[in-house]
Amino acid sequence: MLFVVSPAKNLDYETPAPTAEYTQPQLLSQAEALVKHCKTLTPQDLSSLMHISDKLAGLNAARFEEWHLPFTLNNAKQAVFAFNGDVYTGLDANNLPTEIWQYGQQCMRILSGLYGVLKPLDLMQPYRLEMGTKLETSAGKDLYQFWGNTITEQLNDALQAANSNVLVNLASNEYFKSVNKKALNADIITPVFKDTKNGQLKVISFYAKKARGLMARYILEQKPTSVDDLKQFSAAGYQFNEKLSSEKELIFTRAEQ
Repeated sequence: MLFVVSPAKNLDYETPAPTAEYTQPQLLSQAEALVKHCKTLTPQDLSSLMHISDKLAGLNAARFEEWHLPFTLNNAKQAVFAFNGDVYTGLDANNLPTEIWQYGQQCMRILSGLYGVLKPLDLMQPYRLEMGTKLETSAGKDLYQFWGNTITEQLNDALQAANSNVLVNLASNEYFKSVNKKALNADIITPVFKDTKNGQLKVISFYAKKARGLMARYILEQKPTSVDDLKQFSAAGYQFNEKLSSEKELIFTRAEQ
């Protein structure tokens, strides 16, 4: 089965990647067009557009200026080792055996505002451009219009290559909104992670993001072939809750932490 995750705002280009294997992103011409557009924006423009501090805006203006092709191991890093947010803490990619990424290249995709869709070992240069950014281009008013059906077409190609008709959605709403669900050739299964707090079950963002990373790791290690296999996930105290789940939404719950 194929699964998708979101990228992370935080990046790690300091820690050496555990493998020298890499691939190139499929949608580099589109990424290059976006970077070219972003290079015309001032740090003040980026601050206003992305709702970030002046310091972060300056950093990202410099990143856009330095962004250039071709990508090599000297100027870029494999995406799965470069992202460094809560999902990637749960995934802990640096401590997975390197041979697992042969499978990961088939079954894992990272959705990205700049790169569209990334395989785990695709090289990328540092950036910040969230999918929800209202960046106006000739294609429309925001990145959803810029990407159109391109991301969906990439996922359909990956599903066909993996001979799969199931897509596991481990991405945030912001990123999964870039997928045209009606045009996707797969059943979409969405795991949801709920924690008990003050006697009530609720999605707590920090825990849920980390749990999505743990589920991604579970898929990479266990290679589930059915939705029933996904229900066996039990990391960090989460258990499948059949009573709360539906056919398309798998609810995992755990006791108060």
